Amino acid sequence: MLMLVLSLAGGCRQSSSNWQGRASDSTTPAQGELETFPIRGKIVSVDAVKGSVVLNHDAVPGFMGAMTMRYTLKDATVVSELHPGDQITAKLLVRKVGDDFDDAMLDQIVVTGQARPDYKPMVQYHVPVAGDAVPDFRLVNENGKPIHLAQFKGRVVLLTFIYTRCPLEDYCPRMNKNFAQIDKALAADPGLYRQTHLLSVSFDPKFDTPAILKSYGGIYTGGDARAFAHWDFAAAAESELQAMEEFFDVGVTPGEAGTLTHSLSTALIGKDGKVRAWYPTNEWTPADVLAAIKSAAAA
Repeated sequence: MLMLVLSLAGGCRQSSSNWQGRASDSTTPAQGELETFPIRGKIVSVDAVKGSVVLNHDAVPGFMGAMTMRYTLKDATVVSELHPGDQITAKLLVRKVGDDFDDAMLDQIVVTGQARPDYKPMVQYHVPVAGDAVPDFRLVNENGKPIHLAQFKGRVVLLTFIYTRCPLEDYCPRMNKNFAQIDKALAADPGLYRQTHLLSVSFDPKFDTPAILKSYGGIYTGGDARAFAHWDFAAAAESELQAMEEFFDVGVTPGEAGTLTHSLSTALIGKDGKVRAWYPTNEWTPADVLAAIKSAAAA
């Protein structure tokens, strides 16, 4: 995929029923708080003169439903790299003015699927689908022990991506809380517990050392060291980090003050080491995924 890092995942905030999508007035100073939201969709058309695209996009978690509308590009110079039919992820920038949101722009665009093979993308992202064989990625867990995905064959694995410095409550903390609920529910059924494993993978290995992951994981496991036997907090090896992000469609770019803007990715892997289900947003519920885990364990 072309790392037009014009935009990648940002954050989720409270949705507004008063989205007006008004264009900015260059004669009037912009006012209001700038907010960001992750957005993904398919480009319908490109306007090189205006530096904008019409995007048919999925629902934006915490902000707006799925729709097709025109968006200005924050960096208009990248318009030549975008084509109708391209699949993208981006950061949607909007300014909150009262109860309305104005000045919608796309920033840090990442082309996840190109419509025209007229350029060679720097990075190719893979969208997981049921039946995909998961590579034997290698990681280091909270105890400093090397682990790899193939060692969990024969068990159902629920895997998600996080980093410990994530400041957005609806992102990594929400994934951790969901996993904690699932872990507790699985522990209530010893037979099912033995057939399953949870894995939270950090894409910030330079900061998220085993010691930090162990301390961080303890917040969600209740501080019981034995819980890590069922739920690992691990960092991808530097040599495999990019490949792992690409396979699970995780886009990550540097943010401010050590933060990372990133997309979400949670995968359910069957006993055979193949993808059973993939959840690319924060909208899945522990109850729904727990049902999917039980189904996979019974297969």
